[in-house]
Order: sequence, then C-alpha cells, then structure tokens
Amino acid sequence: MNLTVHGKNVAISERVQEYVEKKVGRLDKYLPQIREARAELVRNETRASSDRYTAQLTVWTNRQILRAEESSEDLFASIDAIADKMYRQIERFKGRRFQSRRRDAAAAAAAVDLSATQLPEDPALIARTKQFVAQPMLPEEAVEQMELLGHDFFIFYNVDTSSLNIVYGRKDGQYGLLQPRVA
Repeated sequence: MNLTVHGKNVAISERVQEYVEKKVGRLDKYLPQIREARAELVRNETRASSDRYTAQLTVWTNRQILRAEESSEDLFASIDAIADKMYRQIERFKGRRFQSRRRDAAAAAAAVDLSATQLPEDPALIARTKQFVAQPMLPEEAVEQMELLGHDFFIFYNVDTSSLNIVYGRKDGQYGLLQPRVA
C-alpha cells in the first residue's frame, strides 16, 4: 500500500508520520486490495478545542474509495479515530458482495484516469475540474458507495442502461436516480 501523509497548518514530524504509518498500515491486513491511502491532517483555528485537529483518510481499492474523517482536540486522538472509523467502513465494505459479470464486462468501456486540475482562469466560473473513474455498477451499488464516501451524490456507469447516471440523497431520506437522455 502506498501511503501519503499531508498536513495543513500542521508540521508532519517523523513521530507523526510513523504514528500514521503504524495505524493505517494495519488496514492492509483487513483489506489486501488497498492500492493507495492518503491521510490529511489539518489544524483548524476554532474556538471549540474539540474540533481543533481534523484527520481525513481516503483509501483506494481496485474498485472502491473509502473515506473517514474525524475531529478532536488532540492530533493523535484524531488519527486513532479515523483508523477506527476506517476499520468499521472496511467491515461494512467486506460484508457486501458486488460481483457481477455484466459490471466486469462494462469496466473497459468506462475507464477514465483519476486526476484533479486547478484552473487558473476566471475562478467565478469553474474553480476546479476533476476527472474520475465512472465505475460500472447497479444503482443500488452506487447508493452504497455514496454512503461509504459520505457524499450527497455519486456519478456512476449504469450497466443496465449503458450510460452515466447520478444517484443522490433526498431531503426525505430516500434516494433519487438521474438518468440523462439526449433531447
């Protein structure tokens, strides 16, 4: 597993780096498919000391992205909390079976490299462009992936309709599915 540790308003000392490597390195035992992990440690200037340090961990597997974020008054406590949260996420992830021959067959058609580019032009229009892999899956799988990431919406390649679709969380607690069509 390739682990990257970044800090924002936090100096990443050798001690902090080793602590993150120790905590996150154990994830590989529980989920060997992990290709890459990124830990971001942030010191926030807040009045509430309970939210002073925020740790975010993003893990990429062959087909999924898992993310955990926790805040506390101590940097090491935040690291412990994201590691624990990620263990729970992995248990949920491993408990699900998303094996589908149709999805595997459509994987080649939907592959796009993951990259993010900052655009220096007019920031009022487009501040950031992000490209991602639109994984082939069913809408139910997309909802579960959206929940794992903690996002409000998720874009995916729908193997039933052979098109890009979007699932989103509704205010009433249910989910919506957007299926674009050409007029």
